[in-house]
Amino acid sequence: MNLLKNLSVLLVLLLAFSCSSPEGESDAPSTTNKVICENGKAGIYPCNNYDLLLNIDLNVLGASLANDSWGWTDPTTNKEYAIIGLNNGTAFVDITNTEAPIYLGKLPTATVDSDWRDIKVYKNHAFIVSEASNHGMQVFDLTRLRNVPKPPQNFSADTHFTGFGKAHNIVINEESSYAYPVGADKSGIYKGGPLFINIQNPKSPVSEGGWGVDNYSHDAQVVTYKGPDADYTGKEILIGSNENEVVIVDISDKANPKNISKISYSNVGYTHQGWFTENQQYFILGDELDEQKFGNNTRSVIFDFTDLDAPKEHFTYFGPTGAIDHNGYVNGNTFYLANYTAGVRFIDITNIASSTINETGYFDTYPSNDGANFNGVWNVYPYFKSGKIVVSDINRGLFILKKQ
Repeated sequence: MNLLKNLSVLLVLLLAFSCSSPEGESDAPSTTNKVICENGKAGIYPCNNYDLLLNIDLNVLGASLANDSWGWTDPTTNKEYAIIGLNNGTAFVDITNTEAPIYLGKLPTATVDSDWRDIKVYKNHAFIVSEASNHGMQVFDLTRLRNVPKPPQNFSADTHFTGFGKAHNIVINEESSYAYPVGADKSGIYKGGPLFINIQNPKSPVSEGGWGVDNYSHDAQVVTYKGPDADYTGKEILIGSNENEVVIVDISDKANPKNISKISYSNVGYTHQGWFTENQQYFILGDELDEQKFGNNTRSVIFDFTDLDAPKEHFTYFGPTGAIDHNGYVNGNTFYLANYTAGVRFIDITNIASSTINETGYFDTYPSNDGANFNGVWNVYPYFKSGKIVVSDINRGLFILKKQ
């Protein structure tokens, strides 16, 4: 059994780290990590309009489960790095050349293993939280990835911030230099609401309070507001997905946050996560449990936030499958949705003002089924200038996709 396992891992490594043959050696054997989406399939994966550039299996990453993911572009070298959360830590992969990716190493969990980990990047540093007991926030200087001898390495954090214990997610507003862990201990002073941490100096975070008036905040987005409501131009606005409602809070003054408004919707399962359109007029919300509780297809609730004091529901979009929706992000006129067993869905939101959005592509990393269960894609990161899209699949590890 061990021999078979070792052979399997070796095969994965050969596939994941293969390179093209050198010039002048056309007869030498070569492989490619890229699998083109043709006639609805990229190998075993159902797809439409998006190719597979790379898949690195969990065995290579030394983990049994993947969760969150993010990305970093080195401003000095322009190299691109995928960052993927795992049950036992956080892995870093140089994906600049997906035909010759480099698994650089792993930052182990700060305390114990956990299925939940979340990562964001600011000023060339990764900030990592977890549901692991007493995990706090790890800060890792990503410029260390420029020169890693004999990868993969076991890394240590540059800073381990212990001003809180566990947290479900972390939000960063790069314009204000603040991080906001959310989903911390419900019995704490802020009842699981957002914590305010000044990260102007990334390696020396400073706690500056929090917001505990509303319900436990599962996830959030924080922006320096530039949207249509002139009353709040330039203010730092938090949109919290708070289990049974969406809350809008002015957190410009950390010592005196102000609740602006809140809104809910019909058939609430679990108000999970949402994202603004780029003009900050519409907010696209995902409910994580409605597919299981009510039997509907994947549902996105779109709110009109033209007036932050009086938000209103705009319309509801249903996807083509019954899979659960997880995290979604907007880049330009595309909404990138991590859709668990239905993979990643790519949705054109050009006509969102007219109550119309439509799916234009997908890549299903979990071909077994599209059921309402917690397998498949956890997260998608669509912000690399190269067009590479980072996808973390709970069961199958790291995927890199690109539009055709």
